[in-house]
Amino acid sequence: FMKFKVVNDKFVELPIRTVDTGYGIERYTWLSQGSVSCFHAVYGPVLDKVLKMAGISKVDNELLARVAEVSGVMSVEKTIDRRGIRKRVAEQVGIGLDELNEIMLPIESAFAIVDHAKCLVFMLAEGIVPSNVREGYLTRLIIRRTYRLVKTLAIEEKLPDIIDMQIKSWSRDFPHLKEMRDEILEILLVEQDKFKQTLKRGESLVKRITQELKMKAVSQIPTETLLELYDSHGLPPEVVRETAENLGIQVKVPENFYRMVAERHVQAPPQREMEKIEGLEAKVSDLPETQMLYYEDSYLREFDTRVLRIVNNKYVVLEKTAFYPEGGGQPADHGHLEFAGTKSEVVDVQKLGNIIVHVLKGPVPKEGDMVKGTVDWKRRSILMKQHTATHIINGAARRVLGQHVWQCGAQKGLDRSRLDISHFRRLTLEETQKIEALANEAVMRKIPVETSWMPRGEAEKLYGFQLYQGGVVPGKEVRVVKTGDWDVEACAGIHMKNTEEIGFIKIIHTERIQDGVERIVFSAGLPALTSVQESDKLLWKLSEVLNAPREKLVKTAERLVKEWKEARREKKRLIEQIAVSDRRLELEVVKPIDGIKFAKQKFEQLDVDLMIKTASERVKKDTKMVAVFYGTDEKTARFVVVAGKDAVERGIDAGEIAK
Repeated sequence: FMKFKVVNDKFVELPIRTVDTGYGIERYTWLSQGSVSCFHAVYGPVLDKVLKMAGISKVDNELLARVAEVSGVMSVEKTIDRRGIRKRVAEQVGIGLDELNEIMLPIESAFAIVDHAKCLVFMLAEGIVPSNVREGYLTRLIIRRTYRLVKTLAIEEKLPDIIDMQIKSWSRDFPHLKEMRDEILEILLVEQDKFKQTLKRGESLVKRITQELKMKAVSQIPTETLLELYDSHGLPPEVVRETAENLGIQVKVPENFYRMVAERHVQAPPQREMEKIEGLEAKVSDLPETQMLYYEDSYLREFDTRVLRIVNNKYVVLEKTAFYPEGGGQPADHGHLEFAGTKSEVVDVQKLGNIIVHVLKGPVPKEGDMVKGTVDWKRRSILMKQHTATHIINGAARRVLGQHVWQCGAQKGLDRSRLDISHFRRLTLEETQKIEALANEAVMRKIPVETSWMPRGEAEKLYGFQLYQGGVVPGKEVRVVKTGDWDVEACAGIHMKNTEEIGFIKIIHTERIQDGVERIVFSAGLPALTSVQESDKLLWKLSEVLNAPREKLVKTAERLVKEWKEARREKKRLIEQIAVSDRRLELEVVKPIDGIKFAKQKFEQLDVDLMIKTASERVKKDTKMVAVFYGTDEKTARFVVVAGKDAVERGIDAGEIAK
């Protein structure tokens, strides 16, 4: 029963409670079908095809049934000595342990493959993108484990076919799986290719670690190292074992290894509520809820109201307010309050429960005073446009990239804003331009933006969990922001009434902020125009510097880069030629110490590449030499120290000498 979340190391009740019944529906299916195993009952034809792919044509169903019966009464939770359990099973079914393993391991791998494949189909269809954090990491872990399993059966090239079979099998009851088919398979193939590259790079890393352990006289790779190799480098313990044991280092993999890995990533990070500024929340908690005029009319600029509470001669609670408090990635409104012939700036607005607190800079009114509030409309309208544009870009991204795209975070600003989305690879220029074009099409379509409060259950039934693109919001009622047929989200922010009021959206750039998450940085309205003008100004300056018209800037830059590379190659050739020539010149040699010669030479031209190459050529000729070359100019002094082979073997450290 999931009832609490952790806030500041304390349990706080969740607005929505979840029940994990533990009924074991698949076990009832197995019982009702009278199948050999639960896997046969649930996966039937898919399992048969996987067994056939693996060349497992003859299965002793009587043995399988007996193994299942005996295994079912043994508790793996109480003891993870699986070899011991397997040995007891072998004894009870009347065959040797090796014979049982030879029969069962391939079949159990097939069981795990079909089970993992079904899990992946549903995870990927729900928009989870493989990554290095939380549910994304669990998805990656399952994909990689599935790949290892199909590889043990020598059917790795069949993994996409197995996934496709599961999609077809389950889409009869879950139609959205069929709709997501292409995206599921594409994500799988991309992740599979990443894993193959990881395995190629991993062998040299394991070799280096085993050599270090040998030098320390350690005969076994520690479990923590195995976890780190998997967690940071993606190397499964089976791969580590293959390489390490060939080099004489033992690898013992804990039976619960993958659970240990998963536990590193599923622990919920402690959530922090808004800082309790000077005990502010306790000082206003007895007040009635603030009437939120910004929801009643987001275009309201002025209002009259009464002061309910003054705290610390700085914080003001009003009976009602049109000032929007910071929240949902949207900064707070600014403006001013007028009272008693004076004016005070509103520099921040925060929401504590259902109480809105205004932070003032300047004179403070008295409790009970009537005040006139004026919202900084220029700031407010920019933020409203940026927020509405966030929803539009999110809808455009889902249309261009696929339904797996999910909002991972957003922050609205005056000059530019950002939207973080889940995606399994870097956004291309073409994809970015398509998203931008679609977003501006939505602007020009003049789509109405409608807001309404709805019971949570009704909203979820009507719009599904896509409603929570911006995160799950608390409360029995949710505020739904619907942009026609383009986007719908539960959102507490304030928006324009129509997309055409945004004017223009410009995507400035994209970046990969973490594995599986792309950041789209953009501007809307006049700030978007400013962004375009800045780009134009940059192009104008480049055109002036390169003495080329805009349409020829790329060709001119390509030509200059080509010439620069050719000049660099020529410089390298000349340096080598000069270095070989300078090798015949006499150096100033200090009296040898223990047979090691120390020589120095000053370079008039401060060219480090030339100094390094010349010194290297010198010590090749005389391996007992340590060459110290130096050069200076008005601002800089450079030293190059190179030791010959024999000098190094005698313990000379060129780096230490240079220091």
